[in-house]
Amino acid sequence: MDNKAKLRGLPRVDALGESLSHLWDKYGKDMVLSCVRECVDETRAALLSGGDADISPEAMADMVEKRLGEIYAPHLHTVVNATGVVLHTNLGRAVLCERAAMAAYHAARSYTNLEYDIEKGQRGSRYSHIEKLLCRVTGAESAMVVNNNAAAVMLVLSTMVKGREAIVSRGELVEIGGAFRVPEIMEQSGGILREVGTTNKTHAYDYINAINENTGVLLKVHTSNFKVTGFTEEVSLEEMVEIGHAHGVPVIYDLGSGLMCSLAEAGIFDEPMVKPAVRSGADVVSFSGDKLLGGPQAGIIVGKKEYIEKMKKNPLTRAFRVDKMTFAALEETLRCYLSEGGEMSVPAIGMIRRTVPELDKKAKELAGLLEEAPSLWCAVMREKSQVGGGSVPSEFIETRAVEVQAKDMSAALLEERLRREHSIICRIIKDKVVFDVRTLLEGDELKIAAALKEICGGK
Repeated sequence: MDNKAKLRGLPRVDALGESLSHLWDKYGKDMVLSCVRECVDETRAALLSGGDADISPEAMADMVEKRLGEIYAPHLHTVVNATGVVLHTNLGRAVLCERAAMAAYHAARSYTNLEYDIEKGQRGSRYSHIEKLLCRVTGAESAMVVNNNAAAVMLVLSTMVKGREAIVSRGELVEIGGAFRVPEIMEQSGGILREVGTTNKTHAYDYINAINENTGVLLKVHTSNFKVTGFTEEVSLEEMVEIGHAHGVPVIYDLGSGLMCSLAEAGIFDEPMVKPAVRSGADVVSFSGDKLLGGPQAGIIVGKKEYIEKMKKNPLTRAFRVDKMTFAALEETLRCYLSEGGEMSVPAIGMIRRTVPELDKKAKELAGLLEEAPSLWCAVMREKSQVGGGSVPSEFIETRAVEVQAKDMSAALLEERLRREHSIICRIIKDKVVFDVRTLLEGDELKIAAALKEICGGK
């Protein structure tokens, strides 16, 4: 049959729609007919352009049903993170603890007192729910929350620097993910960038010599996603605070990662923590909620009350505000840090602190499950994990992983099938598929084993 004949033989929309009436209850008649029209139009366009198409009623019905399935299938869904990267930005960064997830769930399923003062029976402030808790956990005078740390930095600069200079070291003019650059956010905020020092060395006198009558703030940016090594020197936050306060200039610290507890057990010593930054006397400190804090995506601003109050009145605050689910999840995450050892209930911290014996046991358990597939070769191997999320970029943590080879299947094909068919994200090292057990959640081992058995065969 030539294309002209196929064009004449295309099924009518109403007839094809009637043949799919068994789908009306599931998807709705209007949606089914809409997809029928799309599929008929696309098939017609393909034939008119000289392409080929199957116009049989069965093929057209299958095309429509597949289209409906694609529309209603969740696009955002869970995956197995077997990469070993704890704060994997592409996989959603921090996994919430159970109590934080449940708090978000209950907030989503109910009306809340988000901006309502129960005691006074009148409108309240959404920031009041979290401010006292943030101050208790960080030691700051005041606090507020926006939708991410980029927004936090923008709000801080817009409030404190607009029309004035912000002095910052050239070595701290960073670019983070998505081409987000400190100089560009400075421009957007209305501040004037005043660079001092060089890429590798900045001295205290560089800041002192740059201070003038138009100086708005001294800005320190934690270079969380890279390290400069070799012949380097930087001015500590404490020194900057001393300089700033001696000249009547507030000091802003973009800390970034939001670390609230020591990671020395994992061999990580250099990542700055929130409490010492606040104790240093910095006027404003900002950091992320979904990095090393281990909570939901948020930008947290803590510091002197006089500056935080001004930020709450900034028109940008409304554009950057967070919803009730974020507040609920963040509140419960912060409570984990109130008691000694409570931080271990935060999944990100627990994963980073997992010991080698624990990881070794977990890897052997996974390898034992995989041995049931006769066409697989597997072995426990020593590997290195990364924290990720733009945190501690030069630190690698000893871990354990399971390396796998499939008979008659390349590592590239096996990795692709695991990813596309089972949403299991892993790595390839030296032509072997590798599952780092550090980032596996409860039940993930069974998912990996079941997927490999299905792909490669097994008992």
